[in-house]
Amino acid sequence: MSDREPLVKSPTRVLVGLAAVAVIIGGMKLAAPVLVPFLLSAVIATILIPPLNWLVRHHLPLSAAMLVLSLGLIVVWLPAAAIVGASFDDFYAELPAYQARVQALMASILEWLGAHGAGAGAAAMRDLLRPSAALSYVGLLGGGLGAALTNILLILLILLTVIFMLFEASDFPAKLNDAFGGRDGVLMTFREFSTRLQEYLRIKTLVSLLTGGTIALWLWLVGLDFPLLWGVIAFLLNYVPNIGSIIAAVPAVLLALVALDWTGILLVIGGYIGVNLVFGNILEPRLMGRGLGLSTLVVFLSLLFWGWVLGPVGMLLSGPLTMMIKIALETDPRTRWFAVLLGPAPQPGPATEPAATPDTGSLPHGRE
Repeated sequence: MSDREPLVKSPTRVLVGLAAVAVIIGGMKLAAPVLVPFLLSAVIATILIPPLNWLVRHHLPLSAAMLVLSLGLIVVWLPAAAIVGASFDDFYAELPAYQARVQALMASILEWLGAHGAGAGAAAMRDLLRPSAALSYVGLLGGGLGAALTNILLILLILLTVIFMLFEASDFPAKLNDAFGGRDGVLMTFREFSTRLQEYLRIKTLVSLLTGGTIALWLWLVGLDFPLLWGVIAFLLNYVPNIGSIIAAVPAVLLALVALDWTGILLVIGGYIGVNLVFGNILEPRLMGRGLGLSTLVVFLSLLFWGWVLGPVGMLLSGPLTMMIKIALETDPRTRWFAVLLGPAPQPGPATEPAATPDTGSLPHGRE
């Protein structure tokens, strides 16, 4: 495209495209109960493709590799579901008492402000700030997540969908090649998209596991109640770039304000700052490079959009789903300009390439 060529060639085509997007979004919102398990399965399957490739490269038949991964999912999922579900249930039972203590703390702060001549400001804070709502949201999220983790039918549905997706992934490049008449450009575009998406989810999952595990261990050492719960929330919300780690810290810090002394409160805050500084600001950018990023505004808007379309699970998936769209746009020269707008501001100096991972993006070829 030349510099003088208009981006919009036909206003009618743009209006038709916008109308089609609106219809698709409305359909996704109506189909959210079916779409959410499918998207979860797609994300899990994409994360599992690199280990599946590793098993196949080490001379394990594809069917045997699928069996190993399936058994691994079951062995990890069931104990984790029982432990995390019990932790959420215990927190939900204690939630009213914690909310009352947070409200009492807020009332004492407002009373102190009023006694020092800031009565108008205290009234405004009372109307704007409702810190107990953050704990209520954790209870709401915990109830839904705990039910999802312990719902046997949902687990089986997701597991079967993941298995079928992984089997289909082995034949999809050949199908794509036949469908488009052997055009190398289509297959090359698909492989680039698949490789970059797998790389993003692999790195994000690794960093999220490190973040959640470190947070849980640190809060357990500090003595904060329900450290496993806060670790799980930190792991899940770390998939939301830039602002997810901040959102994850709010309810834990609020609980520390009413459950610990000042030393414990400072240790909790310092732990969150240190973990997010090391993993979020140093390790993750080094592994990903600058090409796999989103601007803060796009992250916030995607959080609101996917939460509105798909509910609480959509908020957790907002980062991977938006990054999937960005990577897809980057693979086509005609839409690469829009992907650039979704990304972070350009930094001076040479761009840092993502860490190379040999053969991670390749799909298993054929069924042995």
